[in-house]
Amino acid sequence: MRPLEGITVLDLSQFLSAPSATLRLADLGARVIKVERPGTGDICRTLYISNCVIDGDSSLFHAINRNKQSVALDLKDPASRPTLERLVREADVMVTNYRPGVAERLGVDYEAARKLNPAIVYGQITGYGTKGPWVKRPGQDLLAQALSGICYLNGNADQPPTPMGLSIGDLFAGQHLAQGILAGVLRAKRTGEGAHVEVDLMRSLLDAQFEVFTTYLNDGHKAPQRSAINNANAFIDAPYGIYGTADGYLALAMIPVPKLGELIGCNALLAYDDAETWHTKRDEIKAIVADHLATQTTGHWLSILEPADVWCADVYTWDKLMSTEAFEDLGMTQRVSRPNGTTLETTCCPIIIDGKRPQGGPAAPTVGQDNDKYVA
Repeated sequence: MRPLEGITVLDLSQFLSAPSATLRLADLGARVIKVERPGTGDICRTLYISNCVIDGDSSLFHAINRNKQSVALDLKDPASRPTLERLVREADVMVTNYRPGVAERLGVDYEAARKLNPAIVYGQITGYGTKGPWVKRPGQDLLAQALSGICYLNGNADQPPTPMGLSIGDLFAGQHLAQGILAGVLRAKRTGEGAHVEVDLMRSLLDAQFEVFTTYLNDGHKAPQRSAINNANAFIDAPYGIYGTADGYLALAMIPVPKLGELIGCNALLAYDDAETWHTKRDEIKAIVADHLATQTTGHWLSILEPADVWCADVYTWDKLMSTEAFEDLGMTQRVSRPNGTTLETTCCPIIIDGKRPQGGPAAPTVGQDNDKYVA
């Protein structure tokens, strides 16, 4: 039995952030009922990150909506109200990610929900909270990254601010929402008291930067200084970064610079015996490391560094990663199906409970696929 079996989640969200939270709840055993607009459904169905279309829906939609049911309801139509209110009464959790004010206009805000179900755990994601000068800004991941300061941590010093290559604001907010919902469900089951769980992209992005932002807050507000060469962390000393080799790339984490010099036969690094220089002369050191590592293959350097217990790694493409025994052992992909026989390969839940991984389940539903179960 999966931990959340018996928990019902009414999911009125769309796009990526909140649906990623309800995906995790579904993986853990909750019954997730996705409420979509009739006809077109969740806008994410046509939000393409490539030309990969699977049975009429985007690969992005499939990635974050497996193991869910779909009910098509027009929330603006009074005729849908009885069905919606019944679903709210029967749910343990309700999730939205509208812009501030929209849920109230539709009558699906927390106050409306808890009048119907006082024990409801209501999860809500916005871009920048529900008050303040940014409240009306669009809650879009790239824009939130741009405002959060995180783009000045990526790329080299001579490059413009660089966003992450993933929708990390959406993803972090989704996981934070799932955490808050689980805490709310625990309290509701223990005391009968519901909860209003609020998360926003900006707070989640700031929380994701907790390590470096705390340094900034307590170090005279010194701005992060990205390396000019092979930057990987704006606050960590040389040789931290990814370096080109004769046939690929090598990732190097923390190691005393003279020790690295001894191991790889680079005498120029032996002169940096003062640890302070690993920061003050970071780019100078990294330039020496980069030139030296380019003379031999990745495999050559790994054969020297790994036996010496140096933190290092090859830099894999997805193709190379998937060809390894280690990837096979992780079991991070699965094949799921729709009732019409359409199948696709996707990721699966990374959480192991009692030695078991939540796997399987149907692929993302078609619009209104489960109306016959819920709509009178």
